[in-house]
Amino acid sequence: MKHRCPICKAETDSEVHKDFPFCSERCRMQDLGCWASEKYVVSDPIFDEEEPVEGERKTILLDLDKPDDHES
Repeated sequence: MKHRCPICKAETDSEVHKDFPFCSERCRMQDLGCWASEKYVVSDPIFDEEEPVEGERKTILLDLDKPDDHES
């Protein structure tokens, strides 16, 4: 499987890189450091778990043309 490293954007291949999806241990450790320092966080839930009533649905519209603000 081919992919781009989420840190440095170098091409990676699951058959070649043991640290896949990262290209190297350095990029893997940098990503881990971002999670450990809370630079990366899991977002708050979109729905309030207490709120939904059975049978009611909510619709979320995503603007796919809008660039992602936190990508470098």
